Amino acid sequence: MDKFTTLTGIAAPMPLVNIDTDMIIPKQFLKTIKRSGLGVSLFDEMRYDRDGNEIPDFVLNKPAYRDAQILVAGDNFGCGSSREHAPWALLDFGIRCVISTSFADIFFNNCFKNGILPVVLPQEAVDALMRDAENGANARLTVDLETQTVTGADDTAYRFEIDPFRKHCLLNGLDDIGLTMERAPAIDSFETQMAQARPWI
Repeated sequence: MDKFTTLTGIAAPMPLVNIDTDMIIPKQFLKTIKRSGLGVSLFDEMRYDRDGNEIPDFVLNKPAYRDAQILVAGDNFGCGSSREHAPWALLDFGIRCVISTSFADIFFNNCFKNGILPVVLPQEAVDALMRDAENGANARLTVDLETQTVTGADDTAYRFEIDPFRKHCLLNGLDDIGLTMERAPAIDSFETQMAQARPWI
């Protein structure tokens, strides 16, 4: 998993509330178990018409937001079914941070496991960052995980809270496998001792 330290990038505004996981990645794309290749299908039903052509008015189809790395979204982002494909699709598109007033619990947890930082801020802060995002590619936001701040285009910084363990994992690029590998020497030592003490196992 890639480390998350400081991200300065284009933020795409998505002021809709209750953006659910089926909107993020519709059910027909859940057959794969690979984390790559889902970005093209991100927000498929809002992004393309029935013939597969891009809908020009959808935010991520606009030239200013094609390289967005941050989403500023409405309340209750990621609600719906508990599909891990949702953060996979966001990450494969290039989104590393989603900012909202609230997230669905399972989606929120899945973000951390996949290297995406979900930032919870008060409504006033989200509104201000949404206005910044609406200015297009010329207005970039900076998300600093170490200082736990999001800085807008006018240099106003908004502080967010994060669990210290999750912060440690993101800063060091540690998913569940990475956390296990950190303890590899202790695991190897235990297995050696067990092999000597109980060779019949």
